[in-house]
Amino acid sequence: MVDISKVTPAPSPDLLTPDNCAVLFVDHQPQMFFGTGSGDRTAIINATLGLARSAKAFDVPVVLSTVAAESFSGPILPQLADVFPDQKIIDRTSMNAWEDAAFVEAVRATGRPKLVIAGLWTEVCVVLPTLSALAQGYEVYVVTDASGGVSPQAHEHAVQRVVQAGAVPVTWVQVLLELQRDWARTETYAAVTDVVKEHGGAYGLGIVYAQAVIGAHAAG
Repeated sequence: MVDISKVTPAPSPDLLTPDNCAVLFVDHQPQMFFGTGSGDRTAIINATLGLARSAKAFDVPVVLSTVAAESFSGPILPQLADVFPDQKIIDRTSMNAWEDAAFVEAVRATGRPKLVIAGLWTEVCVVLPTLSALAQGYEVYVVTDASGGVSPQAHEHAVQRVVQAGAVPVTWVQVLLELQRDWARTETYAAVTDVVKEHGGAYGLGIVYAQAVIGAHAAG
């Protein structure tokens, strides 16, 4: 039961902030996209780039990883690599990224207790590291629209599995706006609205309209 005397205008510690999370991109590669059948692949690419630019806008640490890039799956999504041109890409042989020492060390190096993860495919390359990270005490947020499975059922069941294990399903726009959380935060306002205008579809067009009609600082 709520204690009215202790109610204050303070955010929940469960919320993502630029200082408490890291974003993990796992296996956004051509061969993995070829096998993705759970949703529109162009939409998944857009959501992935929206998430990437959201992380960059708030200087959130990221980990980029591929599996068998040279022998099977191909290079990481070029547009994703372009967002982080100086970022090392960790290539693995393991389907479970959490069984790769370099990947886990990169996650540890961020020092963040909350992990935001997206990848292909949801039922393998997202589920396996998510369950492994949860088992070691991390809080994990799965970005469902920046992930995809081989079928709608595979993606849906994968999301259900990680939720049952304690992960939180989110979307890339949700992550972006949770990081911003207040339109009075002027230091990131322009970067956030730029990301939305480029990747937010009708929401982005709404911002274009508002800024044209109301003014450059119209709230998102």
